[in-house]
Amino acid sequence: MVTLRTGFGSPFGRKARIAISVLGLDGKVKVEPASTQDAADPLNQQNPLGKVPVLILDDGSTLFDSPVVLEYLDVLAGGGRILPKDTKARFDALRLEALCDGILDASILIVYEGRYRPPEMAVQKWLDHQAGKAQRGLAALEQAPPGLDSPPNVGQITLACTLGYRDFRFKGTWRKEYPQLLAWLDNFAARVPCFATTAPPA
Repeated sequence: MVTLRTGFGSPFGRKARIAISVLGLDGKVKVEPASTQDAADPLNQQNPLGKVPVLILDDGSTLFDSPVVLEYLDVLAGGGRILPKDTKARFDALRLEALCDGILDASILIVYEGRYRPPEMAVQKWLDHQAGKAQRGLAALEQAPPGLDSPPNVGQITLACTLGYRDFRFKGTWRKEYPQLLAWLDNFAARVPCFATTAPPA
């Protein structure tokens, strides 16, 4: 059986967990916890970058990171499900995924700055630089929120996980500024039940 290893607070791992559910792969993919902080965790051998999620295939080989994992899951489910076959729709979905992954990367760097650097050593210019990336990305999405496919495509899944992460680590401060994205996420949550069941631990 294929195995997904991830931390349950990871938005990138959440992408894969949602994909498994919406693709009906729960019986074909086992989900196991992984820790990026535990030196004894075999994660660093499974992914030399030490990042989650990692997909372990039946032959023991591994796939990473989340865009590659989601593409494999789509193939495992028959193809063309969360990665559209139509060229324009496919690249629209991939572009949305890339934008949201970038917002996540910037958001996580802000979190790590506070986690690993003493407050008196924080580099405000760096924090502002990352915050600007996230704000510009969210503003662009607010101006033109995407649709919502059934099942949701890779970009839509990633947007939901991005907004969920901003709730988780940034206390939902985005919600007042981006009402169209808030309505979009409410719709996603209503139509995709596994969004709630994959929420990060409190």
